Amino acid sequence: MSEPGAGSDLQAIRTTAVRDGNGYRINGAKTFISNGQIADFIVVVAKTDPAAGGKGVSLLVVETEQAEGFRRGKALDKIGLDAQDTSELFFDDVWVPADNLLGTSEGQGFRQLMAELPRERLVIAVSSVITMERAVAVTTEYVKERQAFGQRVFDFQNTQFKLAECKAKTEVARVYVNDCIERQLAGTLDLTSAAIAKLWVTESEWQVVDECLQLHGGYGYVNDYPIARMWRNARVQRIYGGSNEIMKLLIARSL
Repeated sequence: MSEPGAGSDLQAIRTTAVRDGNGYRINGAKTFISNGQIADFIVVVAKTDPAAGGKGVSLLVVETEQAEGFRRGKALDKIGLDAQDTSELFFDDVWVPADNLLGTSEGQGFRQLMAELPRERLVIAVSSVITMERAVAVTTEYVKERQAFGQRVFDFQNTQFKLAECKAKTEVARVYVNDCIERQLAGTLDLTSAAIAKLWVTESEWQVVDECLQLHGGYGYVNDYPIARMWRNARVQRIYGGSNEIMKLLIARSL
């Protein structure tokens, strides 16, 4: 979906797919694409009718192995998520057969995206809960071993209060996310509930991980410690899958 000039505003995408015989010619560029360096089966969001706005957006499959005109750009140098490449992709007159159009007709792209975005946002919330639980666990272990002023860091009331707050946020997050998982499996998870999960859980994840890093002291800023990697990785959770500002707009529309 994402392009150099279009992130949360999907209607601003400039990639086009123009009919050419029994297929389409795709032209445009994408960025921030997860696993872009290795992906060989890509669903591209493109405008099949630029004059129709959101109703002119379609999804087309590009199989990259023999796709003439397809290029991979550089893997972006990110703050975190080092194990996953995030890349630029370029489509220069890439031809795909008409059968590669997803759906029964052109212009279904936005509806197709809206149907899948709640699940994507739930997946992000799930990963946030896992990170929160891991952060509390490793930090609790660390402060029980670390000594300061003749006693364990865990024995200071401030440490106990901070960890108690982190534990409470983590438990609340898990309960809400578990409820969303049940609704997803039942086919009843709505856009607003998924947006609430993405917004609240990722914001809570950042607060928890940041507090846990603080309790590590200087060692929390050293990449040898897991909490440092969690902290770097947690920052993007509030950006991708739709920024948290967009989540607030979606939630407000339901009021």
